[in-house]
Parts: sequence; C-alpha cells; structure tokens
Amino acid sequence: MRTTLQVLLADKGPIVADGGMGTMLFAMGLDRGEAPEVWNVDRPDDVRRVHRGYVEAGAQIILTNSFGGNRIRLHDVADRSAELNTAAAQLACIEAGAAGHPVVVGGSIGPTGAMLAPLGDLEYDAAVAVFEQQARALVEGGVDVLWIETMSDLEEVRAAVDGCRRAAPDHPITATMTFDTHGRTMMGVRPKQAVETLRELGVVALGANCGNGPAEIEDVISKMHRADAGVTLIAKANAGLPRNEDGRTVYDATPDVMREYAVHVRKLGARIIGACCGSTPDHVRVIAQALTPDPAS
Repeated sequence: MRTTLQVLLADKGPIVADGGMGTMLFAMGLDRGEAPEVWNVDRPDDVRRVHRGYVEAGAQIILTNSFGGNRIRLHDVADRSAELNTAAAQLACIEAGAAGHPVVVGGSIGPTGAMLAPLGDLEYDAAVAVFEQQARALVEGGVDVLWIETMSDLEEVRAAVDGCRRAAPDHPITATMTFDTHGRTMMGVRPKQAVETLRELGVVALGANCGNGPAEIEDVISKMHRADAGVTLIAKANAGLPRNEDGRTVYDATPDVMREYAVHVRKLGARIIGACCGSTPDHVRVIAQALTPDPAS
C-alpha cells in the first residue's frame, strides 16, 4: 500500500529504506556501460522484481531505477530521459501499491556526472534545467518524494533542489552526499557543512549514502547528529568494500555486518536506514529485522 514520507516520519520510529538497484540488475545480466534506466522500458518485469524483493524484505522506502537518468549522464539515449524516468516511477509505484505494508516511492536523482563551473563546463542554470526535466518526469510517474543522492558538490545539490522545486514546488525533497574521501566528499565537503547547507535548502531529510562501507557512514552520521540533533538523518551504506572476483565486483559486508551497522547507526542518530551498492534484499531483510523486531519475540 502507498503512503507518504510525512506519515512515516510522524510515527517517530526508524524507517527502513531499500538497497542497491544496480547490484541486482548486474546480477540479472545488465552489461557494464549499459544504462540501467533503459531496463525500465526494455525489461520492466526485472526492475519490478527488484523492487518487490526489497518490499518483501521489509523496505518502507523504495527508490526508482533512475539514478543516472538525467540527460547528461544518459549519453546516447539522452533524448529518452523523460520516458525512462516516468517509466521508472510507474514501475516502483506498482510494487509499492501492491505491498502489504505502507511503502513510499522515492524518485532517485543522482549527479549529472559533469563538473559545475568554474571547475567544469556545466553552468548552474543548465544544471538546474537538467534536474528539472528529470524531476518533472519522476513526478508525472507518481513518486512520493524526490530523492537526491550520492552528491559530492553542494552547488550541484543546490541546483538539484532548485530543479526539483521548479518541477514540483510542493513535493518533499531529500538529499544525501557521499563522504568517501577521508571523511569528506570528493569536493571537500565535511559532514557539518553538509548539514548546515542542506538544512538551509529546506530538505525534509538529509544524510549520507554509498561511500566506503558501514564504518564510514556511521562516522558521518555521528558528526551530522552532533551538528544538529533536530534534522532527520538518512544512512544508506554500501555493503562494505568492493573487490574483483573472476571479473565480478563483490562487496565484503555480509547481512550480519549490515545488521550491526543498522543498530549502531540508529543509535548514532539516523532515522531512515537502508543500504546501497553491493546490497541485496538479504541485507535489507536483516536491517528491517534489527530495526523493527517482532513484538511477539
């Protein structure tokens, strides 16, 4: 059944988010270099199967298969951006609607993959327009919240928020950054600075995702909570560090490791807790069990 992020937040307890989408699609045969978003049209049943797996594992928030769905990042299929994002939203909404518990659909919006001026060639207004197009398509597809994620540049976050607000002024927005460079983002942003800026942008929740595994996310969440104990924090850690095995990327964090991470990061102040690259429904299932134990047990 569908619900809203506001309803989930009003309950005051921890909220379980989903895990990796790309990880699951690669396991199903997605080729390196292939845009995952194309599967929203070409292989919709497989995308729905991923969402369903996370819902059945206990996820209360599922993110659309649209992380790289902006027209800059889509390269050869840039002209299909609106189509692919709308399809992504529709597929996730179908599975959320069929769920046996309340589920929110977040419209995943990742970075453009280009550097904003003056460090790069992408002008701020152009970036806003790119994000506006993607956000508009996700909203038309039915998402409940616009979920900006894996950002390293605060100006790009600002552009994404501006684009989302132009597309849908009343839609809630969340934002997470990745602190994978010695506790900072690639652009040098510290957790405290991220909290201060994202809070000013008026997002309903903020935090960290991806990165170098649970320990890194735990440290970031701790610093964010100390910076402002009143903000709603999101933690979505990768399932450990990747390694190559016979040409496949394998992550080293077992479901048990992610269970411990979920309990710890909740104590550190995170409210919305899930996983990112390398994670599967097995990881999310133990996170859900750890955060929402059976009352009868």
